[in-house]
Amino acid sequence: MGKVAVAATVVCTAAVCAAAVLLVRRRMRSSGKWAVAEAILRELEEKCATPTAKLRRVADAMMVEMHAGLAIEGGSKLKMLISYVDNLPTGVMVKVFEVLNEKGLFYALDLGGTNFRVMRVQLGGKDNAIKQEFDEVSIPPQLMTSSCNELFDFIAEALAKFVATEGDDFHLPPGRQRELGFTFSFPVRQLSLASGTLINWTKGFLIEDAIGLDVVGELTKAMERVGLDMRVTALVNDTVGTLAGGRYSNADVVAAVILGTGTNAAYVERAHAIPKWQGLLPKSGEMVINMEWGNFRSSHLPLTVYDYTLDAESLNPGDQIFEKLISGMYLGEIVRIVLCTMAEKASFFGDTIPPKLSIPFILRTPDMSAMHHDTSPDLKVVGRKLKDILEVPNSCLTMRKIVVAICDIVATRGARLSAAGIVGILTKLERDAPKEGEKQQRSVIALDGGLFEHYTKFRECMKATLDELLGEVSNSVVIEHSNDGSGIGAALLAASHSQYLEVEEES
Repeated sequence: MGKVAVAATVVCTAAVCAAAVLLVRRRMRSSGKWAVAEAILRELEEKCATPTAKLRRVADAMMVEMHAGLAIEGGSKLKMLISYVDNLPTGVMVKVFEVLNEKGLFYALDLGGTNFRVMRVQLGGKDNAIKQEFDEVSIPPQLMTSSCNELFDFIAEALAKFVATEGDDFHLPPGRQRELGFTFSFPVRQLSLASGTLINWTKGFLIEDAIGLDVVGELTKAMERVGLDMRVTALVNDTVGTLAGGRYSNADVVAAVILGTGTNAAYVERAHAIPKWQGLLPKSGEMVINMEWGNFRSSHLPLTVYDYTLDAESLNPGDQIFEKLISGMYLGEIVRIVLCTMAEKASFFGDTIPPKLSIPFILRTPDMSAMHHDTSPDLKVVGRKLKDILEVPNSCLTMRKIVVAICDIVATRGARLSAAGIVGILTKLERDAPKEGEKQQRSVIALDGGLFEHYTKFRECMKATLDELLGEVSNSVVIEHSNDGSGIGAALLAASHSQYLEVEEES
């Protein structure tokens, strides 16, 4: 019995020792896992760093590229497209209201991403009141890579349905055709105020048979196919529309920026500063320029291996580099790619990589924002997002903290680069520094887009970075949220270029 007891004791002791060794090994592996993950995180932070000096170089590079793009077609990665909008709504709308007898009904179509918006606007009243109704329509994913006719037929049908709901509060004078301002938020070579050919798609769209076509012509044919009698009187980019809407309510608006699914900027340029402009200078002496700043690229941009991976796997490799660093379509995807690397090199999610993690764009920027803003002690929101989206059933606090840190690094870089871009525009307009003996001009930037509106940390970081870069001048630079500005702006431009203006004036 003694020998049996001793043997049993030895076996138990061995089992305990084996279990202890296994536990130690697991702890060592776990410790090693976090060390590798944290090393990846530190490298990401270093590569994404945007110190003030670097941001100033980015702003200067933006300004140089603006000059190059204005000098000659194709002279810069910035297309610097002439919009043919040389008279923004301020002032001119008073005349429009008088001419239209306070009964101006205009429509707007805003196509700029995975959703499009249809809007009707009743202009009028002594206080320049604007009455509006709108509907938002999601574009089925398959239509984003289908054919030109399929996309525009879908849009025309939705527009026709919206027109059919026109109520008594909106009045179209008898015998008049409905008029539309078309906000088309993709690179277009403008041929006139109401025509322009598509240069290329962005934001996940790739409809090859539409490239090179007049988008107004394609929309008009689609409206005819569905029996909708409507005339497009103005074709504008979303930033041009936002600029028009912003200027209508604030005469100090000099530029507009969109920070949403995609990103772009437009600003008011002095006509004589556009060497590539052919013909007589506009009477106003000004011209709105659609920068297409999403295509900005510079050696000063802090690119990482994750950005190169995203770019290589995108629908437009080598293009829209600035957009891929700062816009809502891509921020969440960058976070996903970083997590993929951690999963592969650091076993961040355990011995197996979550299958969902390999799906491109499964982690959307709104999800990233929700995790970034999680203030709960145990980061419950982060844990729930990891479980619901990536199907990671269990996540410890250390893992959740690292995820939040990744979100913070990626969002901070995007916000600070956005601010540098705005400073580049102000530099071009000579509004970035005080002028001796002169009162500093007030410069308002109209800003719209879901990323800016809903991602609080991104918005606050961008504003703080502007203050950092501009110094005392920041007191005269105002960021003004222009909610739905692009649609209202398009309707205002449609009104100011109505086919009935001259008829009314003559009568």
